[in-house]
Amino acid sequence: MLVHSLEVETSPDRVVVLGARGFIGAALVAGLASDDVPSLALDRTRLDLLASNAASTLAGFILPTDCLVVISALTPDRGKDAATLMKNLSMGQAVADAIAAAPPAHVVYVSSDAVYPDDAALADERTPAAPASFHGQMHLVRETMLAAVFRGPMARLRPSLVYGRGDTHNGYGPNRFLREGQAGNPIKLFGQGEEMRDHISIDDVVELIRRTIRKRSSGVLNLVTGRSASFRDVAVAVGHALGRQVEIVGAPRGGPITHRHYDVAARIRAFPDFTPLDLQSGLARALG
Repeated sequence: MLVHSLEVETSPDRVVVLGARGFIGAALVAGLASDDVPSLALDRTRLDLLASNAASTLAGFILPTDCLVVISALTPDRGKDAATLMKNLSMGQAVADAIAAAPPAHVVYVSSDAVYPDDAALADERTPAAPASFHGQMHLVRETMLAAVFRGPMARLRPSLVYGRGDTHNGYGPNRFLREGQAGNPIKLFGQGEEMRDHISIDDVVELIRRTIRKRSSGVLNLVTGRSASFRDVAVAVGHALGRQVEIVGAPRGGPITHRHYDVAARIRAFPDFTPLDLQSGLARALG
């Protein structure tokens, strides 16, 4: 659950963003600018978290009044997930060492709902973490690394499947389907796209991060809408967003069908006046 340190929303003196050129990081930096909140955008060109001096370099950037938002992570390469896992853990250790040497006022770690088991059909913040993938294991270990060294308020935000403008991953779901539809190609589904997932707009993810920063919140919060849709439904919605018929094709399935739904009671308690975009509105924004 998320607990607020500040009763009244207050912007920090500065927000340091690790992973500022990625999908979420770039959108967050833009959102902070629209709030007139000073930020230090750190990407790989300014700070290589795999370098031997990464911890001391990062510590030199951090001020005691900063909010540090940690988003930087390498995405898995097919067939090299174990190697990518170890690199991500090394990056996490550098961040943890930097925080131990130069603690900021607040830490926000942008994790993933991949920390939950695949068979958690209805999940909330109390669902025990039991990741089945290297990606989920990485995020859970990095959450633990940072929590072990930081004694101030730390928020662990776990977004579900994020879609929208500026996506750098082209992962299975709305972003890929939009690209396939825009190119006039068929939208390809695993099986018949029966799996149900919670898809959240990048705009909503950034808004929830900004609110967490302004309330100097700590604890765990799932960044989810509470409305799950099957991948086939998403493909159909993409056609509606494009304003034309799109071909949807299935493919032989390689694994079991699983569904994921979320109880959003904790999010409503944390931010009662926040309403996430519905899928159709989010897709319209993604087309921009």
